[in-house]
Amino acid sequence: MDERPWLKSYDSGVPKHIEFPKVTLTHLLEESARKYPDRPCAIFNGGSVTYAQVNELSDRLAGALAAMGVKRGDPVGIFMPNTPQFVIAFFAILKAGGAVVATNPLYTPREIEHQMKDAGCEIMLVMSNFYSKTKEVQNRTRLKTLIVTNVKEYLPPVLKVLFTLAKEKKGGHRVTLGSGDVLFQDLLAKYKAADRPKLALTSEDLAIFQYSGGTTGLSKAAVSSHFNLVVNALQIKAWMPDVQMGSETVLMAIPLFHVYGMVAGMMFAISTGASMVMVPNPRDLKDVLHNIDRYHPSIFPGVPTMYNAINNHPEVIAGKHDLRSIKACISGSAPLMRETKERFEKITGGKLVEGYGLSEAPTATHCNPLYSKEPRSGSIGLPLPNVDCRIVSLDDGVTDMKVGEIGELAIRSPNVMKGYHNMPTETANSLRDGWLFTGDIARMDADGYFYIVDRKKELIKPGGYQVWPREVEEVITEHPKVLECGVAGIPDAYRGETVKAWVVMKPGQTMTPDDVRAWCKERLAPFKVPTAVEFRPELPKTTVGKILRRELVRQDREKQPDAKPEPVG
Repeated sequence: MDERPWLKSYDSGVPKHIEFPKVTLTHLLEESARKYPDRPCAIFNGGSVTYAQVNELSDRLAGALAAMGVKRGDPVGIFMPNTPQFVIAFFAILKAGGAVVATNPLYTPREIEHQMKDAGCEIMLVMSNFYSKTKEVQNRTRLKTLIVTNVKEYLPPVLKVLFTLAKEKKGGHRVTLGSGDVLFQDLLAKYKAADRPKLALTSEDLAIFQYSGGTTGLSKAAVSSHFNLVVNALQIKAWMPDVQMGSETVLMAIPLFHVYGMVAGMMFAISTGASMVMVPNPRDLKDVLHNIDRYHPSIFPGVPTMYNAINNHPEVIAGKHDLRSIKACISGSAPLMRETKERFEKITGGKLVEGYGLSEAPTATHCNPLYSKEPRSGSIGLPLPNVDCRIVSLDDGVTDMKVGEIGELAIRSPNVMKGYHNMPTETANSLRDGWLFTGDIARMDADGYFYIVDRKKELIKPGGYQVWPREVEEVITEHPKVLECGVAGIPDAYRGETVKAWVVMKPGQTMTPDDVRAWCKERLAPFKVPTAVEFRPELPKTTVGKILRRELVRQDREKQPDAKPEPVG
């Protein structure tokens, strides 16, 4: 790929090469606080905190974390949805020298326990309605202190009073702290900005442990430096040459715990001095549309499921919402259907393009040009500036394939991770001779556009979330009535892909799809619970007894007479 054919397809104004500054993520916040001190950084239900306030509050909290023992390179957890507190906590951890371990608030105690044990977190910042969930696993991990914040803390005064009276106790937000735990606001009151530790952090210091699925079925942490994330934020900024510094508004409906929201949303916004409109629950379309009506966002990163849901919302169809402020949207985490793209662009007048990325190169490596006159349906787009790509033979993992030929996508870029935490074998398998081997099977056309053909790793992405088949299989096979199980992703018009389970019961046992779902709901996050369950007398296997998931998917696709799925929910 020495010729880099994709460069000739770039939009006008997008640089072919960038000299990235060797700075920390905190430098990006400090610069925006210096240039735009009074501009809202995070907006939440009518309340807001400015760039100057976020910078100062994160300085104070960094002082508190240092006093609690956080040292350079220490992992610190965040367990909260999209709120101003997430942004403050994120930068406070970095300013204290720590590395952020952001955990999905939908996770069950079992899933939280694995991540906290693996990362070795001793401190976690938690939203109060998730406090009991984290306390449940505390004595089985190294967690010593939970710093607890309440969703009402950055609401405007009237809403704060109404929330306290009507929703706080009822919604599980009012908690009694256990021994050793502290309140977020108490720490901010106790410490001053001057208490921030004086550390000589560099761009190569650790910034995040981003958990993703693994080939073994275990969640693994991709460890990335400040520089990795700075690079990617600036790559995304460069891809949108019309961005107006200090005047954009980003609708933050993708979760900040996810590397996509963290980098393509939050860090992009911070690097451009944009205001972020926080949406804690992206499934609440009423709230999403209310925020669009009220704040008129110009940039809206998201996933196909969300754009499709907006397209089909009765009030949008009826013309009750004006979405014309939206000018640029990058869709990630799942394939973007042409119908979704074209309808959303017609409604908004803006541009919606598909991108591609992964936790190991946090977050984006490819994107379709925003202003291309010849959009390539089904393509993940072109490599971003400074991203080199190869399509490598699936047989030997070395030979470069020709244009149009299929192989594994390999990437070389300054945003590629340092490696996997405590997984040297996985790291060596993925990072070879300076290249990140993605595990995705792809091809490239003559103009440098890339297309994902299949997933070598069998990852399932319902609505953009990550689900590993083996994890779901292990939970289902723990059921006393189940003999064996296969799990895979099947196409879904709404989610892009959904989880399906093929189950073989033990002799003489009976079950229903609802029985399987109920079992999974107690042990897995909601997006991992199968939406379809099919009972079969046996499953296709290899000669060594491995279940052939792809054969199950093929049979499902061809709707063979012996494959009669029982949809659930």
